[in-house]
Amino acid sequence: MNLSGNWNFPAPIRFGPGTIAELPAACRELGMKRPLLVTDPGLASLPIVEHAIQINEEAGLPTGLFSQMQGNPIGEDVDRGTEMLRAGGYDGVIAFGGGSALDVGKAIALMAGQTRPLWDFEDAGDNWTRVDEAAMVPCVAVPTTSGTGSEVGRCSVITNEDEHRKVIIFHARMLPGRIICDPELTVGLPAKITAAVGMDALSHNLEAFCAPGYHPMADGIALEGMFKVHQALERAYGDGADIEARADMMIASTMGATAFQKGLGAMHSMSHPVGAVIGAHHGLCNAVFMPYVLGFNRPVIDDRMSHLARYLDLPGQGFAGVLDWVLGLRERLGIPHTSSPLGVIREEIPHLARMGATDPTAPTNPVPLTTENMTALFEQSLAGEVVVR
Repeated sequence: MNLSGNWNFPAPIRFGPGTIAELPAACRELGMKRPLLVTDPGLASLPIVEHAIQINEEAGLPTGLFSQMQGNPIGEDVDRGTEMLRAGGYDGVIAFGGGSALDVGKAIALMAGQTRPLWDFEDAGDNWTRVDEAAMVPCVAVPTTSGTGSEVGRCSVITNEDEHRKVIIFHARMLPGRIICDPELTVGLPAKITAAVGMDALSHNLEAFCAPGYHPMADGIALEGMFKVHQALERAYGDGADIEARADMMIASTMGATAFQKGLGAMHSMSHPVGAVIGAHHGLCNAVFMPYVLGFNRPVIDDRMSHLARYLDLPGQGFAGVLDWVLGLRERLGIPHTSSPLGVIREEIPHLARMGATDPTAPTNPVPLTTENMTALFEQSLAGEVVVR
């Protein structure tokens, strides 16, 4: 099967095994002469990063390296990277890695020449108009996991360390100017991480499909994204070298982030505060909270779940068929059933629920979210009780 393609939706994408070789061309197309590669500490010492830098160096593009960031990135990470970009005279960013590295890289590209602090650009009201677009530098995104889809996003999720709150930083031009999706870069991803990020991709497609509003384009992308996950996630989990499965999961991730322009929901409204306060892995959080949110939303999403069950050709029908599929998939991937392994404790639930009810993803949940029903959802997740309304 031919797994390669060049697309221009929602931005120019080079997709396929070996496309990392096109990194110098992508940088040059955006006018870069001296890019800064931004990645996480775990990847920084691995051969795939060394290889990417070497490709650029051999093509006459001296490339710096910044990797000082946390698993759930904080504002200080962006500040340090921006300082390095300015001090080194870099004229562009290569955001290289999983969701954290992609988010930090895009934020550094945004902040390159800004005079306002990062938090002034939170996705609220018309804050995006505060951005000096001329002070931004171009960005090439290179995902190395298949979960967040941040390579096609117009925002970065960064934790405000003073407020212990995940903040969405947004500007339309944060969408990377070039995207390189090379599934070979994900071959070495451990099975446990493959499962967590794969469930993150599923959550993006699933919540986008369930979000209220008329958006047939997003719905169509989300349905096919979930079909890809259904076909490929367990294969990628069982055999990390299955390049066809890796390619399907990589594009499912990209599709999820494209679809969720329509909206997300309570899975993310729960995951964001748990990530900000406790530091749990975002994709794993979404995987854990998924069935509890589905049960909560059931009265509004019943028809959509019937459509999804038919599209995926599940053995069960309707909502029950989808819920059984999700529960079985989580079990086969070794995802915890309760939120206790995430670090959630009963004493923290009131605080987490308040944060979740006001999270930027809350307004597009199919059922309106309040502190009270978020409290109930957190309690159900801790007890392991999937309540289907």
